[in-house]
Amino acid sequence: MMTPITDAEIRPFIEEDVGSGDITAEIIPETLTAEAELITRDSMVLCGQSWFDAVFRYLDSNIIISWLVKEGDFIDKDTTLCRIKGSARKLLTGERPAMNLLQTLSATATVSRRYANAVAGTGCKILDTRKTIPGLRKAQKYAVACGGCTNHRIGLYDGILIKENHIIAAGSIAKAVQTAREKSSVPVEVEVESLQELMEALAAKPDRIMLDNFSLNDMRTAVMQTAGTVELEASGNIDLDNCRTVAETGVDYISIGALTKHVSAIDLSLRVKLVNP
Repeated sequence: MMTPITDAEIRPFIEEDVGSGDITAEIIPETLTAEAELITRDSMVLCGQSWFDAVFRYLDSNIIISWLVKEGDFIDKDTTLCRIKGSARKLLTGERPAMNLLQTLSATATVSRRYANAVAGTGCKILDTRKTIPGLRKAQKYAVACGGCTNHRIGLYDGILIKENHIIAAGSIAKAVQTAREKSSVPVEVEVESLQELMEALAAKPDRIMLDNFSLNDMRTAVMQTAGTVELEASGNIDLDNCRTVAETGVDYISIGALTKHVSAIDLSLRVKLVNP
């Protein structure tokens, strides 16, 4: 469940746009109220209502937002998502920050839903990565889950992923895993680039092994050789076109940077429908 979005989290998004003040909104009488509708021009999975609401709450707690659809719903294009009523000035000031967040998080959730659907029934889970938009890590990780995929570690503090450069610096896979176990109690994952490295990693007994850029045949071999003794994660050159084929090799997870990195924002439109003096 998503925790409430605080003013401190929303403030940077407001400040980067509003700065010292919305000088365009000053042409509108301060006492004017307005009603508006938010419409999606793309089919989408709705995600980010809490962020959208928090923007307007930050600007004016008297603004009323009435959602017509639910978080996580798949919505057809040209659907009205919500209606907003309140100060015309504040409504227009908050329009862009609120829509930026909603269109980005909905895009992340929409892509995640496509990947989740692509591997449905295989038993394999799609993972996100740390390749997120700066400042939106928490929000995008939430959107991935909202879309039906699974979060990998949130950051560098809640999981150990030993990659090629760590192995080189540590001296070997065995030494890297051993030191990781001594330093922390969090899960340990090792990235390998060949079947030979896979056997070295197996001997070191990590919690999960990442198969980096393995061929399909080598993935199948890895699944047979590990025989369920360790979780396997596939990564590298995997997309919507081939993710199901990868999932069917028997790996437990597939990590996809594109969930949060290759975001094509949802097209949203906010239209003022009624203005009252």
